[in-house]
Amino acid sequence: MKIRDWDINLKIRLGGEAAFNVIFWAFFPFLSIYFANSFGKGWTGLLLILSQTLSVFANLLGGYCADRFGRKRMMVIAAYGQAIGYGVFALAASPLLSMPIIGFIGFSFASLSGSLYWPASQAMVADVVEEEHRSSVFAIFYTAANMAVVVGPLLGSILYEDNPYVVLAAASLFCILLAVLMSRSLHETLPNHLANRHRVNVGEPWYRFLAVQLRDYRIIAADRVFLLFIIAGVLLSQTFMQLDLLFPVFLQETVHATTIFSYGNWILQVSGKQLFGMIVSENGLFVALFTVLVTKWMLVYRDRYVFIGGALFYALGIAMFSQMSTFWGFTLAIAVFTLAELMSAGPQQAFVSRLASEQMRGQYFAASSLRFTLGRTIAPLSIPISNWIGFSWTFTLLAGLAVLSAVMYNIMFNRFDRQTSQ
Repeated sequence: MKIRDWDINLKIRLGGEAAFNVIFWAFFPFLSIYFANSFGKGWTGLLLILSQTLSVFANLLGGYCADRFGRKRMMVIAAYGQAIGYGVFALAASPLLSMPIIGFIGFSFASLSGSLYWPASQAMVADVVEEEHRSSVFAIFYTAANMAVVVGPLLGSILYEDNPYVVLAAASLFCILLAVLMSRSLHETLPNHLANRHRVNVGEPWYRFLAVQLRDYRIIAADRVFLLFIIAGVLLSQTFMQLDLLFPVFLQETVHATTIFSYGNWILQVSGKQLFGMIVSENGLFVALFTVLVTKWMLVYRDRYVFIGGALFYALGIAMFSQMSTFWGFTLAIAVFTLAELMSAGPQQAFVSRLASEQMRGQYFAASSLRFTLGRTIAPLSIPISNWIGFSWTFTLLAGLAVLSAVMYNIMFNRFDRQTSQ
């Protein structure tokens, strides 16, 4: 399915979200540095945990609101909410006010609004695209998002350090423009049978839906293989989620300047903060270029070896990262780190579909997202831990969690093989 054949909703979203993602990635990777400098690493970790915990519940409510009130309405409301959040953050980060705690409140409000946006956004794709074309449409959105990860941090390494409030204000302004554009140009895609059902159940309280969603996770306790899959995923997420949490703080504090190229008396050097922007861009570039290639390569191997190998490469990548001090050393480490990411992505989704029966597939995929929601809630602890035991021991601990994840995957496949052989 070519882009010219897409519904107008998707064309508007692709352009608008791609542009916003570039602005978002120009400041997001540097936020842990901003908050660490403002509150200290201990408080930063706790505040980010609080913010992510609230976002987990907002994400659950986002799906309910998208089905009850409509995809377009929730996306427009969420975009305005992000504009307010980033606007408050920009004001708080400016010399005019300079109040980091107000900035954190603005950032948290924008994060909550984003959690309301994405369920409606994903549901809209399913509403307007036939099933056989959905994978290709999602792939194009995924590629566009990763290209933003390439461009955004490079811009941020140049613009954000000296003018953080300007970049945040630009994000706020763009969210307003995107909300106005969606309000005027998008059409509602909520299926009639869902809209009619919610008109009939208009008195149903929102918390009843949330309770149903939480009860659905009982499937984890009933399926031991799936439980091990979730536990291993949460452990492993502590490693790969450090790209936006511990890595920027580590580079800022340990790398004052590093040389990329030198020729005679000419030397190209970057600071630790600029280096981090380049590292994140390299990660996004590797993902955009090699996702299809690595996915095809992994099809040759059994899932057991792919899962365990991916976890061990994560351990190797983060261990290498802690030992590097040059641009090219960090580039090698992030290449290993990205290889682990690409090894794991596709096969894990396929494995979930193998575990789930057809009538329970939706619940399995919903529950599998706990690997990221729980992992994202715990991961910021690495920042205060690094303050207590040092970066070297913290990276060692994270590598150890990745190795433990590999052990859990091995136990999981042993149990899975016994079940399938019976």
